[in-house]
Amino acid sequence: MEEGRGSTGSINLIRSSEGKDSVVNLSGQVHQLPCCIKYDGPCAVSDYFRVKPTGIEADGLKVEEAHFRGRKLHGATIPLPDGYSGFVLGKKNLGKRKVSDMSEANSNCWEMKARFDKLTYWNHDTYPSKDDAFIRSFHWFGVAKALHKPVTAEDLASAAVILKKDGSK
Repeated sequence: MEEGRGSTGSINLIRSSEGKDSVVNLSGQVHQLPCCIKYDGPCAVSDYFRVKPTGIEADGLKVEEAHFRGRKLHGATIPLPDGYSGFVLGKKNLGKRKVSDMSEANSNCWEMKARFDKLTYWNHDTYPSKDDAFIRSFHWFGVAKALHKPVTAEDLASAAVILKKDGSK
């Protein structure tokens, strides 16, 4: 690949081979842990990572508790913002092909394996809070929406009126 040139590929969010209804819904099973796990493979997570409600509500969030490698974690399950979904992607199996038939675009195809609309994020030593960086990052969805919203003639007219008022002061 030439330097400065991006990679191309495709992402299929509808599983055509098995139908749309066969997509696994992982809502409530997706966790954002405050650590790095250097393993990528199957694991009996539910045997060891057990989430318990605490009955505590902090900053409007229902606190949950779990332990990971002996460390107590406090977390909260939060929904993704309206209009957003999370996806688990996997490389699309293109079957056996000759190397000459495989272009960069064909070898970089992804398909949806599962989806989710809520996730649980965890803190080490503190209860979850609306001031956590993870929660605050969700505010950028609203900022992005406002920045990319088409400007109408009415928006321009009302902005001109406001600027005129401010200029006359």
